[in-house]
Amino acid sequence: MAAVEARASGKVVLVTGGAGYIGSHAVLQLLGAGFRAVVVDSLANSSELALRRVAALAGEQAAKNLAFHKVDIRDKNGLEKVFASQRFDAVIHFAGLKAVGESVQNPLLYYDYNVVGTINLLEVMAAHGCKKLVFSSSAAVYGSPKNSPCTEEFPLLPHNPYGRTKLMAEEICRDIYHTDPEWSIILLRYFNPVGAHPSGYLGEDPCGTPNNLMPFVQQIAVGRRPSLTIFGNNYATKDGTGCEAYNLGTGKGTSVLEIVNAFEKASGKKIPLVIGQRRPGDAEILFSSTAKAERELNWKAKYGIQEMCRDLWNWASKNPYGYASSESPKQNGISR
Repeated sequence: MAAVEARASGKVVLVTGGAGYIGSHAVLQLLGAGFRAVVVDSLANSSELALRRVAALAGEQAAKNLAFHKVDIRDKNGLEKVFASQRFDAVIHFAGLKAVGESVQNPLLYYDYNVVGTINLLEVMAAHGCKKLVFSSSAAVYGSPKNSPCTEEFPLLPHNPYGRTKLMAEEICRDIYHTDPEWSIILLRYFNPVGAHPSGYLGEDPCGTPNNLMPFVQQIAVGRRPSLTIFGNNYATKDGTGCEAYNLGTGKGTSVLEIVNAFEKASGKKIPLVIGQRRPGDAEILFSSTAKAERELNWKAKYGIQEMCRDLWNWASKNPYGYASSESPKQNGISR
């Protein structure tokens, strides 16, 4: 860690969507590694309290390296002001919308957030000479491949608007790099991240009705919702339920029922189930091959489904109503 902190000293990273589920965990890791993290978030589906908890967990010294700007990435003038106030060494781009079902019902909203917002960000980055980007893409860019595990060489054939917005953003990034090799861009395709910080103070807290499986399950376990509807039980999986691969780094797919069973074991709670119809846009079987990440990034998943469910229940039981449950353990200040 000391060597990493030495290399990171003085480095400033802009994190879009940094108050969200994945973003807040990434910000905590950046602070722990000695970076200065500047968060841009509209708070449309996140909470500033998450950043206060990040500051508390990071410790007093690291917390001084955290700043926050309430800005929507679709607001180009707002982004310009942020970049004019600080020189950034790199950007990690998490901001965007991510619900498959919602994207089918309201595709223009998703193109606005995920494509227009990304174009705004890239244009402002270029104008200010910041050309290092880590982009949060999605496994949805693959659609429903005939075989899994899925490698990076598989055809990119998304079959819902959410996946198409992520693929469009990827293509924009590739086009930029081809015209200007000064850019350094990494595209990360997530396969349904699950879990929470081991402290129980950081986790997933979607606004309104959850659009992903695990936050829905956790809300049932704490008594906020009556049952889980499984959308189709005639998929070609081991038990007939749709599978979203989430175990990034292991290459193992897990069905909906297997995830529910693991959470029941971790929480000691019974999750009532209702079998519904299939949803438009859902993939049948999709899980990852992570050989490339292991080989080229030296990255491998540390936890399996049992550990993920353990940490998720720790978060849910301490925060049954998410960040609205209570105040943060320590109200560290966040500079603006």
